[in-house]
Amino acid sequence: MEAQPEVTFVGTATTVLRMGGFTLLTDPNFLHQGQRAYLGKGLWSKRRTDPALRIAQLPSLDAVVLSHLHGDHFDRVARRELDRELPIVTTPAAERKLRRWGFRAAEGLPTWRSRELRRPGEILRLTSMPGQHGPGVVDRLMPDVMGTMIDLERDGSRQFRLYVTGDTLNKPLLADIPERYPDIDAMLIHLGGTRIAGVLLTMDARQGADLVELVRPKLTVPIHYDDYPVFRSPLGHFVMAARRRGFVQRVRTIVRGETVPLTPITPPAERISPPAGS
Repeated sequence: MEAQPEVTFVGTATTVLRMGGFTLLTDPNFLHQGQRAYLGKGLWSKRRTDPALRIAQLPSLDAVVLSHLHGDHFDRVARRELDRELPIVTTPAAERKLRRWGFRAAEGLPTWRSRELRRPGEILRLTSMPGQHGPGVVDRLMPDVMGTMIDLERDGSRQFRLYVTGDTLNKPLLADIPERYPDIDAMLIHLGGTRIAGVLLTMDARQGADLVELVRPKLTVPIHYDDYPVFRSPLGHFVMAARRRGFVQRVRTIVRGETVPLTPITPPAERISPPAGS
């Protein structure tokens, strides 16, 4: 019997994904509590939490999926300790910088382009999804960002589809995603309601709930919500929005260090409250 797809939550947007015979790491942020992440343009934010794992404790990886090159998604620990030969699937702009840092297997994907990982009888297809990290002209000051659609195929048949949103706002350009990918089994949604100088840079509870209703995944797992002071929208707000809108039974919350299946919740989940401290 094949193992079901699952996610281990490390913290921020850092997860370990296991799909079929493949293991992926997303957005590696391994700074510890009290250490500062560089957010660009001279801005720093001090981490409130510890990651659940160190890089030395990670399983063998097939690739890293990096939504964008901010210090809370690819930090100085990752730059120092990750294997330089590990494939990193990211934006074209991030690829250029990563290659300058010695990560020779970094590959930047324009929107809607794919990279395939292969094992006997299995393909894992990683496709770049659109994203926008800021409103209007502010987005031009932010690094390019992408979401990722991850399709597991076995013997030519799709087995599972996972959408990782990346640090995007819910903007009209995301409407193309459910048009092109109508059957999404699970979504890892980057929340937090990041605000700098009052400007919203990642989805808050309302935008996150709007995206769930747009994309209609069978399961939603929220991440990226309380690790830094710039995250202003607690997880509990998203859970309340999901309850008001009637899809809370399709939301699975996860605590750091926990591993949960990415398959739909059956029977309805008993735990729908946010983790302590959110």
